[in-house]
Amino acid sequence: MFVGCSSNAVLKLKFQGLHSTIVNNINPANIIDFLFQEKVLGAEDMHALRQKSDPKQQCRDLLTLLHTSENPQAFTHLYGAIKEEPHLDWLIDRIDQYSDQSPQSLSGQLHQLDISGQTGKCHSEGSQLLA
Repeated sequence: MFVGCSSNAVLKLKFQGLHSTIVNNINPANIIDFLFQEKVLGAEDMHALRQKSDPKQQCRDLLTLLHTSENPQAFTHLYGAIKEEPHLDWLIDRIDQYSDQSPQSLSGQLHQLDISGQTGKCHSEGSQLLA
């Protein structure tokens, strides 16, 4: 699955905005397997996540791990993993329709993105990696 860098940045913001909904409604076992298969998670990350007995804590830790990941497609793969779960179609619809209504809205944050042709990485005006 390949979706552009800016799509990953959009999804990252959407997943952050829907954090509680995701934590409360996803059983992360299949998601973790999918992300390992797609090489988003390494063996150590997968092992550490599997050590958690509480699915909500697993999901929180997974999302935190993805938010700190340097994988430029982490959130596009997470979206793909959720899409593979037919019982989560409602969540895909919610993600697709989500927009942040706060003063610094999603579109405002995306306006700050600079996609570098040389590196292919997304950078904000403050030069922080957003991928």
